[in-house]
Amino acid sequence: MDEETHPPEQAAGHDAVCARCGTVAEGDTAPLTWLCSVEDGRRLLFCESCARLHIRAVESRLDSVWW
Repeated sequence: MDEETHPPEQAAGHDAVCARCGTVAEGDTAPLTWLCSVEDGRRLLFCESCARLHIRAVESRLDSVWW
């Protein structure tokens, strides 16, 4: 069965914030270049810089605590 996917959006009125460095995105949704990860049932967003810096760990599906 196919799962329905949703864009990495935050609750209305909240900014998208990088879980690693704290960078705040403009607007109330994460840019398309940001990474969305679900770890321990929590949706985490990572900015483009953090995602690029840790791309090998991301591709290995390591949780961000291992970065």
